[in-house]
Amino acid sequence: VQLVESGGGMVQPGGSLRLPCAASGFTSSSSDMSWVRLAPGKGSEWVSIIHTGGGSTDYADSVKGRFTIYRDNAKNTLYLQMNSLKPEDTALYYCARVVVGAAGFNLYSDYDYWGQGTQVTVSS
Repeated sequence: VQLVESGGGMVQPGGSLRLPCAASGFTSSSSDMSWVRLAPGKGSEWVSIIHTGGGSTDYADSVKGRFTIYRDNAKNTLYLQMNSLKPEDTALYYCARVVVGAAGFNLYSDYDYWGQGTQVTVSS
């Protein structure tokens, strides 16, 4: 199993970025998948989740209305579309696979595979 994020970079406030997370070794649409970020001087923050089955989604309040999580099943790839970016969105962004039967998605132990992370910097 491998998860590989890309698409990070530096963008001005108000700008947009799209982060792909390419999955291999498993079918990502068969798993709940999350984006989690780690900001300098802060703990990790869960950002968004997409569930298997109907593909329902959920977002942290801090990104709701600005970020969109979705999948391209043909490419076995998860995406995070980030719009109206703010300096406080600056972080290392990880995609992760939720452990089957996990009670939640806020703990490190709720995930069994992580990507290597991609850096997003929002600055003027």
